[in-house]
Amino acid sequence: MTMLSFHLGPLAIPAAAALLGGALLAAHGAGWLAGRRQGVSVAGYLNDMLLWGALAARLGFVAIWFEQYRTQPWSMLDLRDGGFSPWAGALGALAVALWRGGRQPALRQPLTAALLAGALVWASAEAWLARTEAPPLSGQVLRSLSGSPMTLPALAQGHPTVVNLWASWCPPCRREMPLLQSAQQNEPDIRFVFANQGEDAATVNQYLQTEGLRLGHVLLDPGGALGAEYGSAALPTTLFFNAQGRLAATHLGELSAATLASKLAALRDAPHSAKDTR
Repeated sequence: MTMLSFHLGPLAIPAAAALLGGALLAAHGAGWLAGRRQGVSVAGYLNDMLLWGALAARLGFVAIWFEQYRTQPWSMLDLRDGGFSPWAGALGALAVALWRGGRQPALRQPLTAALLAGALVWASAEAWLARTEAPPLSGQVLRSLSGSPMTLPALAQGHPTVVNLWASWCPPCRREMPLLQSAQQNEPDIRFVFANQGEDAATVNQYLQTEGLRLGHVLLDPGGALGAEYGSAALPTTLFFNAQGRLAATHLGELSAATLASKLAALRDAPHSAKDTR
């Protein structure tokens, strides 16, 4: 089973964040072992690399999707949308390492050991995760608001599909809903499914009417079966499936216009299934 997040006390921790934390711990450990004989500590430098790498990753993402941020410039500072460019972040962190190592030769060996250890842990975890095939669209039978039985593959019909797990009591779910409604209207080649977690039809209908939302493909998942199947411990969770019906990307937490645009662009650029090829 895929694990997108897990609970640590009252907090829902994304699995990707836990993976990054494991790599950082490995880097600190290797750096300490390599530098203790010389009395050299690289802990502060590794933390600087993390900070500047994160800043570079954010700036890179904002630069790519600036058009989406332009109408609400303050949203560039909201890191909760998860908008980061991994390549920009890696280059930023590497630039800090080269600068520090070039100025202080004593740092080179322990810093190199730390970077290699962190990269090895990260690459090993990614390789282990890549061994398993991406999860398919769930075949579980859910109900529409009218009570009709529905499945995700039947709704997808060979198209890229976005599945949003949400609830009306969830503030970030409510905030991102107009954005998803607009995307559903503007992206006819992508299916959007809104799978409510744990609420009944009356509650969902009342919420949609009160907010003036007109969403297609609203399904009821009263037992939270989809969240359990895909290993999501938090709402909102948005799942992005390619045209082959395989999970291609995920997003935990509130979507911004930029993060949604980046995920949808990847779906549009992915090869179509044989079924859709003309």
